[in-house]
Amino acid sequence: MNTKLIGGILLVSGTTIGAAMLALPVATGQAGFIPSFILLAICWIYMTYTAFLILEANLWMEPDTNLITMARNTLGRWGAGLSWVTYLFLLYSLTTAYIAVCIPIFVDIGHSCFGLNISHWLGALPLILILGYFVYRGTESVDYLNRILMTGLIIAYLAMIFLLAPHIQPTKLLHVEWSYLLLATSIIATSFGFHIIIPTLTTYFKRDIPQIKVAILIGGIIPFVVYSLWEVLALGIIPIEGEHGILEGYLHGTDGTRLLAGTLQQSSIAVIARFFSFFAIVTSFLGVSLSLSDFLSDGLSIRKNQAGKLMLYILTFLPPLLFTFICPRAFLTALEYAGAYGVMVLLGLLPPLIVWAGRYQKGYQSSFKAPGGKCALTLTIAFALIFIGLEIANSAGWLNHFINY
Repeated sequence: MNTKLIGGILLVSGTTIGAAMLALPVATGQAGFIPSFILLAICWIYMTYTAFLILEANLWMEPDTNLITMARNTLGRWGAGLSWVTYLFLLYSLTTAYIAVCIPIFVDIGHSCFGLNISHWLGALPLILILGYFVYRGTESVDYLNRILMTGLIIAYLAMIFLLAPHIQPTKLLHVEWSYLLLATSIIATSFGFHIIIPTLTTYFKRDIPQIKVAILIGGIIPFVVYSLWEVLALGIIPIEGEHGILEGYLHGTDGTRLLAGTLQQSSIAVIARFFSFFAIVTSFLGVSLSLSDFLSDGLSIRKNQAGKLMLYILTFLPPLLFTFICPRAFLTALEYAGAYGVMVLLGLLPPLIVWAGRYQKGYQSSFKAPGGKCALTLTIAFALIFIGLEIANSAGWLNHFINY
């Protein structure tokens, strides 16, 4: 395996693993480990298949063609419009989630380290002002900072495994409530969204299909393993009910590391949990907010001069910041919306529609064709619609009535 292939694998896995994994135990805990593991496996297989669909469509186009152009060339103006709106919605939702989950971290740091009682709205300022400055500076500054933060994330993750493993109670992993799995579909889907970098992979490997396929497969397996191990640790320790239980965390939008720290009440674990949360959040925050800024610059034709950068900074961070203050449960709510209406539309529903139109209406052909014909594409579309329907039902409160019934 050459270094270039390793780099491609890490690009896929690094894009996939992010702050959404902090929400996994909270979203899946009421269902239990076994149902959650099965749904993780199904979503990994599904999202890997839609990634291959995007790869096929990308190879029909000129180099450096993005998903919006693929939709425009196959589905027409309505496809381009849907992808544009969905892309923007997804990036704004993810940015909101990262700001929301970072606020209590900075509030805790201010209280424990400096003895300051920081208000809720001030807790967002360090993330917006300090890390937002690197986004303001551009890709090169973000890339340099991200390398340092990714190193911290790996170290913190390994430390979490070492510290938490002795506290696992195997009986807690046997808890099973299949009906509650319906509440976790959108967040699990959000955890496997790496598709937007496939055009980059295609260019990076100079359209070498075998290497691209290996990068997608192995790069997707790594997050699946990381998530599964994280679920064992969290669900084997955190109780379902109680002050720091799964149910309380789901109702209030608390992330999994805070529940772990509250359950075990050990200072060393609490410190490592904070570091792990911080690194997971900021690495995702940097990539998503930079993508959002670039997307707004391209879509609204804003030049990146001093005035343009300031405008992009405001447009990138002000809307999600306001939503964070309006919605007390902003972290989980934003991730649920991102998964159902962002990831599942943009990365679940659009790829089979694009390939259907390209294969069977436009007659596009390339050196790679994703496995499966019309039947596979139909099932893929149906799967996306089911996930979207579940989130609509959850937002309307129908799922809770069904589960309680």
